[in-house]
Amino acid sequence: MITLYHCVNARSFRPLWMLEELGLPYELKVLPFPPRRDAEPYLEVNPLGTIPAFFDGVTRMTESAAICHYLAARHSPRTLNVETDEPDFGPYLNFLHFGEATLTFPQTLVLRYSRFEPQERRQPQIVEDYTRWFLSRLRTLEPLLERQEFLCAGRFTAADISVGYALLLADDIGLRDRFKPAVLAYWQRLQAREAYRRALAAQERAAAEQGVPTHSVAQATGPF
Repeated sequence: MITLYHCVNARSFRPLWMLEELGLPYELKVLPFPPRRDAEPYLEVNPLGTIPAFFDGVTRMTESAAICHYLAARHSPRTLNVETDEPDFGPYLNFLHFGEATLTFPQTLVLRYSRFEPQERRQPQIVEDYTRWFLSRLRTLEPLLERQEFLCAGRFTAADISVGYALLLADDIGLRDRFKPAVLAYWQRLQAREAYRRALAAQERAAAEQGVPTHSVAQATGPF
């Protein structure tokens, strides 16, 4: 049985969404955010204290985009995964990592210095600078998404989940109104997917059953 440690709307939503797209059985363990502060026993599971932690037999992983790649390659070749002999293999890998390294990273700084740090340590200039950084890089997708429905290979892939999570986080932060039209339409298409909706429902259900607050990462406050 696959086990996924997760916080509501955290990076671990990527593998949760993947699992729902694939229809694989899994156990979902929901933790308050940040778990390194609010769920100290979790450090025995993942000494980094970060989310996700993913277990599949002897396989242990902690990087959300890598978990998506692992699941797609193992369980969905030529569908959610793009194979090495397909023309879009390179763009696929690029977008898979673009979602995390380029789009999610600046948002973590926005969150940290606008909500997570104590009031006296908050930095409005950092928040503004990294908001602009995120939006400027997001705009590079606009011409592509004006021409095609998904990012690569003519189909929905794990790369769309990686980038889609960055849009989920941006929506939570309050940046949806600043999406360009093609990006906004793309985000709406992703939200309409049944597996996306099942993943949202699964985290809400598991959080309620496990007695964890259902507010998202973007709504968390206090020391990070």
